[in-house]
This record gives sequence, structure tokens and C-alpha cells, in this order.
Amino acid sequence: MSQAFVREQDHDEDYEVLSAGQHMPAGSKNYMTPQGYARLRAELMHLIDEERPRVVETVAWAASNGDRSENGDYLYGKKRLREIDRRIRFLTQRLERAEVVDPSVHHGKDQVFFGATVTYARANGSEVTVTILGIDEANSSLGQISWISPVAQALLKAREGDEVRLHTPAGVEILEILQVRYPAPGAPLVD
Repeated sequence: MSQAFVREQDHDEDYEVLSAGQHMPAGSKNYMTPQGYARLRAELMHLIDEERPRVVETVAWAASNGDRSENGDYLYGKKRLREIDRRIRFLTQRLERAEVVDPSVHHGKDQVFFGATVTYARANGSEVTVTILGIDEANSSLGQISWISPVAQALLKAREGDEVRLHTPAGVEILEILQVRYPAPGAPLVD
């Protein structure tokens, strides 16, 4: 049956679909930094306090204009309202499951945990620097990876000087950890 005739589901029973297309196993914690938590909470409050009331007002005005079937403001407003409500539900669920972790508690240590900025050498000699962050805050274009990504899973709990195995579609790659850094207490997370 076409999805046009059935109610869409926000997520299935086993996995929660993430904005980056990744899946988080049901029941697992949603680790994030204090900065990431604050950004998600600010977005949620903006949607609830500003965006949604503005769209509701537009929809109410458009509905008062008569025929709703050809009223673009009404139709678009109702669609936008559904999008906002879906995002509010998503953010609420993410924040309820959030486990806020302050990476600065590991400042000065050489073992890889959540929030670490890790420089490693690949087998071809190139060096890569990544910061391990929460699923909702990682941005690969800035060198940030999710803690559930294969690279992060290979790096976690290793120490400077260790070699770890990364399983890729092309085979196993050996990564040598060159440096592990954490932000100082009170400092911004990423340099």
C-alpha cells in the first residue's frame, strides 16, 4: 500500500533513525557534550516558544479567509506545523535520553574516551585528526565523528602509541594513535 494512504512512523521498534542517517540501537544512551545539549535545547525552545506560535497564528488567519482547499497559506502552514511538531517530538526524545558527558574531566589523559580529539596515522602515512562527539552534534566536514561510528569504536579506550584495527569494506586497516587531547575545564570543546 502506498505511504500516501498509511500513517508514517517516526521510527521503527528496533532503531531510532538519526538526522545523519545513522541508527542508534533502541535503549542505548545518547551521549552528548554540554554544548551539544545546550544547542538541542535551544532549538527545542525556539520551536516551542517562537516558531510554532507564529505558524499557528498564520494558519488561524488563513483558515478564517474561507475555502481552505485552495488556500496556500493554510495548506503550507498546516504542513509546516506538522514538520515543527515532528521535530519537537524528535528533540524531546533525544534530550530525554541524553547522557551529558563533560570531556574536560579527562584533560591531560592519553586514553581515548568520548569528547577526545585524536590524531592518528593511517597505513598510507597520512595523519587524520577527529573529535569524537555525540550523534546529534558530530559534523564530519569539521573533523567531528559520532561515538558510534566505526572509526570512533576502533579508537575508544586505546591510548597514545597504541595501534588499533579498523574494519572497512576494503579490509582491516591499522591506525596508530599519535595524540589524544581533551579541552581544559571551562574551555571550548573544539580548537
